[in-house]
Amino acid sequence: MSLPDQHHVVIVGGGFAGLHAAKRLGQRGYQVTLLDKRNFQLFQPLLYQVATGSLSTGDIAIPQRVVLRKYPRVRCLATTAFDVDPQARVLKHEFGELKYDTLIVATGVKHHYFGRDEWREFAPGLKTLEHALEMRRKIFSAFERAELTDDEALRRELLTFVVVGAGPTGVELAGAIGELAHKTMRRDFRGIDPSQARILLVEGAKDVLPVYPEGLRQSARKHLEQLGVTVLTETMVEDIDADSVRTKKGEVRETIRTQTILWAAGVRASLFGEILAQRTGVQLDRGGRVKVEPDCSLPGHPEIFVLGDLARLTDATGSEVPGLAPAAMQQGRYAADLLHSRVTGAKAPEPFKYVDRGTMAVIGMNKAVGDLKFMKVTGWFAWLTWAFVHIAALVDGAQRLRVFVQWTWKYFTRHIGDRLVTGAPTQTRKLRAERS
Repeated sequence: MSLPDQHHVVIVGGGFAGLHAAKRLGQRGYQVTLLDKRNFQLFQPLLYQVATGSLSTGDIAIPQRVVLRKYPRVRCLATTAFDVDPQARVLKHEFGELKYDTLIVATGVKHHYFGRDEWREFAPGLKTLEHALEMRRKIFSAFERAELTDDEALRRELLTFVVVGAGPTGVELAGAIGELAHKTMRRDFRGIDPSQARILLVEGAKDVLPVYPEGLRQSARKHLEQLGVTVLTETMVEDIDADSVRTKKGEVRETIRTQTILWAAGVRASLFGEILAQRTGVQLDRGGRVKVEPDCSLPGHPEIFVLGDLARLTDATGSEVPGLAPAAMQQGRYAADLLHSRVTGAKAPEPFKYVDRGTMAVIGMNKAVGDLKFMKVTGWFAWLTWAFVHIAALVDGAQRLRVFVQWTWKYFTRHIGDRLVTGAPTQTRKLRAERS
């Protein structure tokens, strides 16, 4: 046994799992070093609201060192880890090395384009603030450019929005764009009618939200259609370029002309999983996730924990733990408690068991679906439940207040205040020249 203040824990990744592990260990006096390539924790479930102008970046992101400032033995470093030596217990990062007694890796996932990485240039995904801002620029600049042009063909192209993938992210994103076009911005333009926008949601499966029960899938589809979203299920994407998407349904192929293509179709584990596999021999699944023991540790390396979206974990009930924010937070706290029991000799916690309170997806104002543990909900009640759960899950009290005020303001006025088009603008005359 040793004392907590003599035990150095290095945490790679400051998301839900890493941050909650750091907080728990900081409360108990451990020496903790938290590394993340960005200096902030991001509440990813609300990224689509930044992309569609409902929230600003500061509403869903907060520096890790602000969250952890009350713990004097916790240090935050903005750097990228690129290697690990398990035998020497050394983590290598872009500015040096760190020795550790315990290593916690929670580096999450990235977008997966199924071998077509060239699509990334034309169809941004939604995993980082930068992605959200890029989407926001594409969405709102499309409306602005449509207002400028007299070319009807170009206008139709600009007012066509294609979202690829109808999981929760794709459904929420398509619903938010539909609400923008048909409700929020309907009186904001003079040369165009935003409600004439086409929002296409493309999904290869038979229905939206494939993992949800059938009744909720049908409700979600109905909500989407009420917001003007055209749902194209059993439809595969064959190609994407700068101004079109080529799809195939059965034997029918279609080319959709559009300037705004948004990717919500797949994710893959971060590259650090491959590094762990190379250095420890641990197995990865097809999605690049690290197969871990039931206590979240690596086989043969009890001093290394892998948490969150990066982990392929089967809990004490024999169920695979989903890649959701609540699961990551629970894993972070569990790993900290298990480590504490090892260091101090205290009673070890029971094997990890994910407490599943259900999943939810919001489609628009007063429109949501939820598969909760005790009931299935739709409509206004589901939307209110979703709003309460997400506000409560924000890390910082000031964030909770800001989001509550902004959502309340939007609810009663339909006004949102962050429709700024940032980044390098695309000139309409250049687009015309390219089309001619």
